[in-house]
Amino acid sequence: MELPLNAHTIFSSASRQYQKGQYTEALDSLNQLLDLTRDAKTYALLAKVLLKLGFRSDAAQAYQLAGEEGGVRSEHFLAEAMKLHFACGNDDQALSLGRPLLEQAKTDPELAYIIVTLFLKRSQPEILGPFKSTLSLSPQHEHQVLAAKLLTSDIGNSEDREIVTNLFRRTPSNLVLLSAYLVFMQEVNNFGEIDNYAQALERVVQSVNRKFFRAETPFYNMHWCRDEALNRLAGALDHPFAPGWPAERRQMPHSWGKKIRIGYLSNDFWAPHATMKLLNAVLTSHDREKFDVTLFCYTPEKYLPLAGEERQAWGKIVRVENLSDEQAAQAIRDEQIDILVDLKGHTMHSRVSILNHKTAPVQVAWLGFPGTTVNVDLDYIIGDRYVLPDGSEEHYYERFCRLPETYQPNDPAGRPRPAVMSRAEAGLPEDAFVYASFNANRKIIGETMKAWAEILRRTPDSVLWLMRLKPEAQAHILRRFQSYGIATNRIIFCEKIEYEKHMARIPAADLGLDTFPCNGHTTTSEQLWMGLPVLTPKGTHFASRVSESLLHAIGLPELVATDVDDYIEQAVALYNNRSKVAAYKQTLEDNRLQMPLFDAERFCRHLEHAYEAMADRARTGLEPALIDVPALPPRTAPFAQ
Repeated sequence: MELPLNAHTIFSSASRQYQKGQYTEALDSLNQLLDLTRDAKTYALLAKVLLKLGFRSDAAQAYQLAGEEGGVRSEHFLAEAMKLHFACGNDDQALSLGRPLLEQAKTDPELAYIIVTLFLKRSQPEILGPFKSTLSLSPQHEHQVLAAKLLTSDIGNSEDREIVTNLFRRTPSNLVLLSAYLVFMQEVNNFGEIDNYAQALERVVQSVNRKFFRAETPFYNMHWCRDEALNRLAGALDHPFAPGWPAERRQMPHSWGKKIRIGYLSNDFWAPHATMKLLNAVLTSHDREKFDVTLFCYTPEKYLPLAGEERQAWGKIVRVENLSDEQAAQAIRDEQIDILVDLKGHTMHSRVSILNHKTAPVQVAWLGFPGTTVNVDLDYIIGDRYVLPDGSEEHYYERFCRLPETYQPNDPAGRPRPAVMSRAEAGLPEDAFVYASFNANRKIIGETMKAWAEILRRTPDSVLWLMRLKPEAQAHILRRFQSYGIATNRIIFCEKIEYEKHMARIPAADLGLDTFPCNGHTTTSEQLWMGLPVLTPKGTHFASRVSESLLHAIGLPELVATDVDDYIEQAVALYNNRSKVAAYKQTLEDNRLQMPLFDAERFCRHLEHAYEAMADRARTGLEPALIDVPALPPRTAPFAQ
């Protein structure tokens, strides 16, 4: 609207005074003007004057009033108001203005930075996805840092991959970003990009650059780094908890009962999850005369309908999903748990940090994470003499508790043995020798690809059967095989399908080829259960020794190659000796209900002996120490499936 003549004169005067730096005089003029009219133009000039005089909070209010008057510049004025409120610490006022500006913030990194910061303070990250790319493309360092904070724990998130790529391309010398970038590239098997930074990675390894390893997540570190001394550094902090805490925790008043009270902590307590395909039989086999079992469950609500009726048979269930770490720890103490077993370690959505709040006299890591659980107050890690051999102790924060045959439980009653799928049904050639690997694509590293290509090169009538989890990964894998001279029609990808159907197709292969340095874990035991021999090279850290453990427990230690060269030679030799492959398959069939790997009750008794040894030491005030559980007498008859 047009200003009245007198008002127009006063505004012009105030504007001239502002231009000349006469801010006090301009403020006086504007105060007179506000008695005559209140519009966006006046409030905007008032905001500028107040800002020059150092009254930032008042300037923010003036800009807000200007924006609320409407007009073509209203969003600009509201944005300025929000920036000033944020700078003054007026978070509530800034947030009230932020919601109408969400669309503008998608292209304005400064607004995006404010909105993201405010919503993160309120633990509301769910609406912030659209701003990640905006922040990552900003030249401002603090914007880039905030973009990194928005990364989810889902390594398959394409938005996250874009952010990391944007950030890394801006600062390729940043070791933290190098670590993150390589993780994302490995997730989609982008071997070309990984090769580009191979020398940089080698320098990091040779110099034991702690900055790099601290930036690494332990889970992804063990996928490529087979050196236990370096695995121990991944993600490690100098002081994750006070040095005296473990001793204080063990000395806290505690009432021991006749039964040992075992607590299991996880978010995987639903039947279809891979962990429960292993653990189910242990939970139902515990001797209830000697052990009370409580599940401290933070399984998301959406999975509970899939949990199955047997969930109630696993033990008492205490939900801790909506509790803070300290509240969850108190819930565990309220149950007077003697031994708390974390089943997640450093895996996705883990809440292993709950154990840093003095939950129980004995705190244990088992099953979920194949390595030391850095930064966590743990007394023991449960393994066996293959995954935790003598000489590895110095690379672990925990004391070893070694079961006599294998650390991995299995559930023969709950694992199907469906009718075998034909090769035609599985999409495989009838007459070819079929090598197979059903492991996650991220486990396929460049060295593994090179070994597989050599095997295929020397076995012309063969194909390699792989799991297809991401189209990008498939494209990169095929491209790498082509570079080795392997025709792409010799690589057959299968889709992820219903569990029972997947189990049915496994025997259609001739030989399983394990990945390294991160082996198949549940994947390997599934193949052995279905009668498919699995060849693995001997490993140098927990994750690369898992299949060795399983093969010994099923009675086929000869399928543990001495090294990668021997792995290649054995794979080729078995191609040339089909009768030996058939003999291995028969051995698996004969041993399936005889050998320890799938004997759930025997495994549970060994595990319980481990718990008893831990409890005995804790009751008498002894520090945690190496525990080697003796084996029960060999089974002389098949166990019940």
